[in-house]
Amino acid sequence: MSRRGKLLTFFLGLVVVCVVFVVARATVLKPTSTIKLAQIPAGEYDPAVWGKFYPLEYRSYQKNLEMSPSPTGYGGSQKVQHAIKEPEILINFKGMAFSKDYAEDRGHPYTVTDLRETKRVTPKSPGACMTCKTANLIDIYKDMGWSYAKTPLSDLFPKMKHPIVCANCHDPATMDLRVINPAFIEAMQGRGIDVKKASREEMRSYVCGQCHVEYYFEPETSRVIFPWDKGLHPEQIYAYYAEKPGGFVQDWLHPDSQAKMLKAQHPDFETWSNGIHGKAGVTCADCHMPYMREKGQKYTSHWVTSPMRHVEASCRPCHDQNPEWLFERVKTTQDNVWQLQHTAGMTVARAHEVIGKAGAQANVNRSGLEKARELVRKAQWYWDMVAAENSMGFHNPAQVLNILGQSIDLSHQAISTANRAAKTNF
Repeated sequence: MSRRGKLLTFFLGLVVVCVVFVVARATVLKPTSTIKLAQIPAGEYDPAVWGKFYPLEYRSYQKNLEMSPSPTGYGGSQKVQHAIKEPEILINFKGMAFSKDYAEDRGHPYTVTDLRETKRVTPKSPGACMTCKTANLIDIYKDMGWSYAKTPLSDLFPKMKHPIVCANCHDPATMDLRVINPAFIEAMQGRGIDVKKASREEMRSYVCGQCHVEYYFEPETSRVIFPWDKGLHPEQIYAYYAEKPGGFVQDWLHPDSQAKMLKAQHPDFETWSNGIHGKAGVTCADCHMPYMREKGQKYTSHWVTSPMRHVEASCRPCHDQNPEWLFERVKTTQDNVWQLQHTAGMTVARAHEVIGKAGAQANVNRSGLEKARELVRKAQWYWDMVAAENSMGFHNPAQVLNILGQSIDLSHQAISTANRAAKTNF
């Protein structure tokens, strides 16, 4: 055989080997089974039933029952009182329910149980409190409309058979992502967004954003409203509340400073939306419910937890740094935010104390005292928009550090203003 013929034979053999390798690899990596669309009835909310058809997703959902600290030390799913680490909570929320019970949130399977057991719920609590706690909201809202919001919560407990489960986020007939919270749908309409026309990628954040948000209860009706008319930034939301929407003035009156206070509620969606990941189109599910593989089958993890528990799956699809480096960057950001958050919270607490003492002086200037009360109201709002959020700043470090700095400055202004008004030096 000629030299040319030998070379041709060699290259043909090499091509055959490569083709065989590719085919063999594809055979090994291809899914071992095909997932068929299940026929689940519209009113079936038991996740165990869904799990018969989607075992990998259900098995990962069950991991939400685990209670453990966060890998970075912030958050986690153990039912621990925040005030143990943050004593300023006892002063800043004095006079309202969060000073009595402010425990760390547990996983989705515990939402109904924790709602029943919290000391923040009383016989007077409105049904609106269960809006983001149960899949049975679907039927309750269908039967009662917004009237459920003012119905005593105790009357609705018998209807709450299931916590947050598959049906909160998936259409049982198609498995398409969906939102069931009417407050979210209305708020998005107010922003000119039709949720029904959202892309799948958008829905991978909307299903979380329907509950991980700031909200308030409308006076008289207790209807749940998201304060987004002016935007999602803490300053824009504060400006919205300043206009006393629908007659809403305050969540409670602080007994020391007599300031009309606002309570922020887990504003994760708002903070993420203005952050680098939100702006880049990285969804909530990308990080908190990453794609996994088991025996060649790809599925979405339904263990809604810290991305730091599985850095390879959550972070590495976009970042090429090693997992240890990525973890350290997250931890460093959270450490810095925690330090400033704690300082801000303690400074707010001191402002309440000083304003209270100044207000007790006989010749205090009432106009100046009211200005001090407005300053501490805004200072606490900025602090609470970080303290009530679940990422310890990581969803938007630049914004969070900025508003914590403003919170500290506003608290010092409140202290100075109160002292001037009373001609004191508390």
